[in-house]
Amino acid sequence: MKRLLSIELQKIWKNKASRVLTITYFVLLSFIALIASIKFDLGVFKLDLAEMGIFNFPFIWHFNTYIAAILKFFLAIVIVSMMANEYSYGTLKQNLIDGMSKQEFILSKFLTVVLFAFCSTVFVFVMSLILGYSFSSYNEFDVVFSDLEYLIAFFVKLVGFFSFCLFLGIFVKRSAFAIGFLFVWNIVEGIISGLLHFKIFPDSDIATKITQFLPLEAMSGLIVEPFSRLSIVKNIGTQIGVENIKDYSVHFSNVIIVLVWTAIFMFLSYKIIKKRDL
Repeated sequence: MKRLLSIELQKIWKNKASRVLTITYFVLLSFIALIASIKFDLGVFKLDLAEMGIFNFPFIWHFNTYIAAILKFFLAIVIVSMMANEYSYGTLKQNLIDGMSKQEFILSKFLTVVLFAFCSTVFVFVMSLILGYSFSSYNEFDVVFSDLEYLIAFFVKLVGFFSFCLFLGIFVKRSAFAIGFLFVWNIVEGIISGLLHFKIFPDSDIATKITQFLPLEAMSGLIVEPFSRLSIVKNIGTQIGVENIKDYSVHFSNVIIVLVWTAIFMFLSYKIIKKRDL
């Protein structure tokens, strides 16, 4: 496994575009810390995001993982390009000639996906600890390390999403078309969700129960938006008579659904590589 992972990391690091995108991704992740410096003072209206409690423990785990997950598209491009380059440069065929089996080839790609997700999770964990201890009003041990399930959800979300991107890279062969297919699939899921919610099952939760099994929707559902949890938003909602009944917790069922999709994407990737004439 170490040998397979080493081969893949060398391919990525020797490709200038992939190297730049990977570095950019982690640099942008660190920019989450700059949110603490955002302050607006417009006379009556004053806004200080750090003072609003976005870096309070344990809320910071929810907030940072949600924001960090938005940046996953940078690594998605790396994953797709990684696969497209195998066809463009003929390295896939060369790896097979050198004795690597097709099963080992897919395993090497999956290990890279897991490594990217793991490094991202560790990075967000460390950064959140630093920001939390710098700005949080609550530093008790049991408070600091509660709600860590958001980190697990973040890791599973990245593994699932990157596996989907890997599958698209294998299926389409061209990185631009694969990224385009990803956005088209996102639109398709949006149309399906809209039809189910507003046309077919407008007055029930059946639509939600169905759409939770769509791949991108399942990944999105792992970490719900955190902004409406902020006290200032809750107070505004109370004043205008809007009751917030949203469930922000990480559900085990969502985790299982994403893991199943991950397994499906990797299985299909292997089947395509196995049957395709390389």
